[in-house]
Amino acid sequence: MSRIAARVLAPILLSPRLLSAQPAPSIPHRPVHTYSIVARDAKTGELGVAVQSHWFSVGTSVAWAEAGIGAVATQSFIDPSYGPLGLALMRAGRSAPDALKGLLAADEGRDVRQVAMIDATGRVAAHTGARCIPAAGDHVGEGYSVQANLMEKDTVWPAMAKAYEASRGDLAERLLAALEGAESQGGDIRGRQSAAILVVKGVSSGRPWQDRLFDLRVEDHPSPVVELRRLVTLQRAYNLMNEGDLAVEKKDDAGALKAYSSAEALVPDNAEMAYWHAVALVNMGRVDEALPVFAKAFRLHPKWRDLTPRLPKAGLLPDDPKLIARIVAVKE
Repeated sequence: MSRIAARVLAPILLSPRLLSAQPAPSIPHRPVHTYSIVARDAKTGELGVAVQSHWFSVGTSVAWAEAGIGAVATQSFIDPSYGPLGLALMRAGRSAPDALKGLLAADEGRDVRQVAMIDATGRVAAHTGARCIPAAGDHVGEGYSVQANLMEKDTVWPAMAKAYEASRGDLAERLLAALEGAESQGGDIRGRQSAAILVVKGVSSGRPWQDRLFDLRVEDHPSPVVELRRLVTLQRAYNLMNEGDLAVEKKDDAGALKAYSSAEALVPDNAEMAYWHAVALVNMGRVDEALPVFAKAFRLHPKWRDLTPRLPKAGLLPDDPKLIARIVAVKE
């Protein structure tokens, strides 16, 4: 158990099992993380974190969030335990400012830390240690905090705040806008390498894997924020495909087709989207509409044609040899 956990969590009577699960923090000899944002969407209650750094796989250590609880970004000379410990304190009823205050009080390395936390009600707090490498600072706004260290200049985090406040759309879109705002001011003085975004639902379902709306990482890329935006768009498309599948289960054909079409519109060159849209059309009895969609999928990746005869065995297409032959024979 870490020293911070022992000092802060024990008084609020968290279970011994939880306490023993906290790893002892290791203090890196160099700063590994740079700019980030934590935020809560006031309309949906969604909570999120986004980060970019000139460091490999930044998202695995900086970004922490739990549906219905809060979000944490921990960076600079990082102590990753701020993530799970901060969430544990907020889960136990502490506000984000109180949780951060308690963790900092127990941390002898507080002067080199940079941490931000937000709880499920939107209370937010940030800390930039006095010994964080300049340019370093933070800005706490309504329902969000932006923070940065080792920046090219001290206009980075104000630009992040401005971009976040000016952006429209869901929380993921606004978090991306904040990262792009940082890049517009030069971002990390060392350059760029990795980025991540984590967005969770406002209310916990009790199934954490279902509560993560976006959980994406760019581990190593020359333009990680650009690549992260591409992945968010792709995730949106797959989220729509999942909505379509659920609509099919509920016999809502119109809802399913709307979701599938919207997914295809987001990523028009994705064979997977087109193929399963076409399969759904066949299962709705709309074969003539399905054939050109199959043709598109086969043009994008011919192996989808080879897959088609295997689907009836799994119940994914009707067991009708003439129908399957008609699909397979469709011209690209």
